[in-house]
Amino acid sequence: MSPEMSEDTPAARIDAKLAGLGDWRGEALSRMRALIHEADPEVVEAVKWVKPSNPSGVPTWEHAGIVCTGEVYKAYVKLTFAQGAALDDPQGLFNAGLGGGTRRAIDIREGDTVDPDAFKALVREAVALNAGKARKPKRG
Repeated sequence: MSPEMSEDTPAARIDAKLAGLGDWRGEALSRMRALIHEADPEVVEAVKWVKPSNPSGVPTWEHAGIVCTGEVYKAYVKLTFAQGAALDDPQGLFNAGLGGGTRRAIDIREGDTVDPDAFKALVREAVALNAGKARKPKRG
């Protein structure tokens, strides 16, 4: 087994989480994961917030900062964009966390469809926003 495919890599841990779900939630998050990679082939996968109540952690996609996270709940899958409030969402994909000042989320319930092109546009915009912030010199 190559080092990239060892069970300790974030990608392998996310694969295991998705396979372990064995239902529509795993399929939905897997589809969204593929769209994230299509939108930004340089995105880096990570697993964050591992704790006893969530031993498999939270899949996270990063490029010059967190782009989005993928959380799985009983009735829905939540994709939270770390800087979602700063993103244009002309297709109205964001349907959760709308009152927050920073994050926005897309809750996907069984049978829901998400426009793949609109979703990839959000990912690309989030990456561009992160990259722009990374290049700004620090004040002070």
